[in-house]
Amino acid sequence: MLFPKGGWEKDESIIEAVLRETLEEAGVIGEVECELGKWNFKGKNNDMCYEGYMFSLLVKEELDFWPEKDVRQRKWVSVQEARKVCQYWWMKEALELFVNHITSQVTSRETECCSLSQGTKSNL
Repeated sequence: MLFPKGGWEKDESIIEAVLRETLEEAGVIGEVECELGKWNFKGKNNDMCYEGYMFSLLVKEELDFWPEKDVRQRKWVSVQEARKVCQYWWMKEALELFVNHITSQVTSRETECCSLSQGTKSNL
């Protein structure tokens, strides 16, 4: 199991590359939320060192057909399953950063909602 990844072209930004790669490899369209980090890793044959960036993506649409549908399978899994089957250490680290990002967003929203409800008074 892999997360969508790939290089970016000279005429596109890194965000444009993220959106293109997720469309080509996973058949999803979405909004990039944040950069999770940057990793250095070796290629499949341990011949070259690469620099990779991982981003969180809020998926807005799943396509029935996409450019690499015949060579890739899209599969949604739980975080627990992803932790078990993810092949590379740097992708596992990115997954944990994503979980931390989502958890902090939820905690922030809960704190905000709690503050709003405590500050609201009723004149009944």
